[in-house]
Amino acid sequence: MDTTSLIRGQLKTAHDWFEGTIEGVSQEQAAVQPQGTAHSIGSRYAHAVVAEDVMVNAMLKRRAPLYGDAYRDKTGISEPRMDASLEWARNVQVDLDAARRYAQAVYANSDEYLATLTDDDLNRTIDMSAQNMGEWPLGAFLITFVIGHIRDVMGEISALKGTQGLKGYPF
Repeated sequence: MDTTSLIRGQLKTAHDWFEGTIEGVSQEQAAVQPQGTAHSIGSRYAHAVVAEDVMVNAMLKRRAPLYGDAYRDKTGISEPRMDASLEWARNVQVDLDAARRYAQAVYANSDEYLATLTDDDLNRTIDMSAQNMGEWPLGAFLITFVIGHIRDVMGEISALKGTQGLKGYPF
């Protein structure tokens, strides 16, 4: 198996498990504001999907994110943003059904992009110096910032579900 296929497979698994984790969450449960500085399930879901959209489209493909183009006003997210401050998380409104449809478009877009890459492409560098992170090979960027982020947020959502007495992960 080539490295590009391996990364595509890992991203698909991350998406499947992420969606499995959100499965069965009601609109009301997604909007529950937890104590302290934790964010709601809905805001974490929205952040993860928008972040992938921005990373793949704006950062890697150098084009407008889907939320600013094909999904303008159709994301189900009142204020699509990559950053996720506590103020944003407390104020964002998320229509979970619409956000999940947008997520499917983001996932398909990411897979289409990955399908164009060769193993040689994975060695090209991504400049993250604006975030004080230096340069990253594209393959490491995809694993760490795209796949890793989805899995990280999946864990957060699973824990937030637990605070509401719900089963977290789908497995």
